Amino acid sequence: MKTQIKRNPAVYDTLSIFAVLALFLSSCNTARLTSSWSLPGAAARKYEKVLVIGMTGNKDRDIRESIENSIVKKLNEYNINAQSASNIYGPRTFQNMSDEEVTKQVKDDGFDAVMILALLDKDKEEYYTPGYITHTPYAVIRNHWRNHYRVLYARVYSPDYYTTSINYELEANFYDASRDELEYSSLVKSVYPGSSGFYAGDFSQLVITDMIKKGIITQ
Repeated sequence: MKTQIKRNPAVYDTLSIFAVLALFLSSCNTARLTSSWSLPGAAARKYEKVLVIGMTGNKDRDIRESIENSIVKKLNEYNINAQSASNIYGPRTFQNMSDEEVTKQVKDDGFDAVMILALLDKDKEEYYTPGYITHTPYAVIRNHWRNHYRVLYARVYSPDYYTTSINYELEANFYDASRDELEYSSLVKSVYPGSSGFYAGDFSQLVITDMIKKGIITQ
């Protein structure tokens, strides 16, 4: 005699909603390299010390710190000594300093490369999600009224909601400080429903991998 396991349709309806939501969120977590350029004839070299500078508006200071720290971490993973400008010079890096003073400061501190990360654009989009989008299975209706009641109760009283995704567009430029020459430039776009920390991780992975592939930096 086989033992029959009773399943609660309300639970399965709820799980299906979470599955759809998880699929939606994962589909929004996308970052892509839209353009990439490297100096023709540039030869990969082992940089001794790289200064990473993030540039964002005053309201996006958290993004600046996230992308700086993420790039620094990724470069360190490839045995490249990198440091965050925010950590060394504070949030107002090189403000009110002349070009000559900035050049001297960077040279005196031993940096032979500078990487500038600029947030070019950021905007938000809202997506509407209804409380429930499934129909009541016929098996639920024809069986005990209590099951039908539980399914309808969850559906009727479950509120709808909005999810917010943020569109980022960020540029990375890498300079050889000794020659004061642009070696590499790229643009990354992404859509994220979460915090900037998720975006910063994918951004740094895309950019550093592309730089190594193009022979700009070496481990």
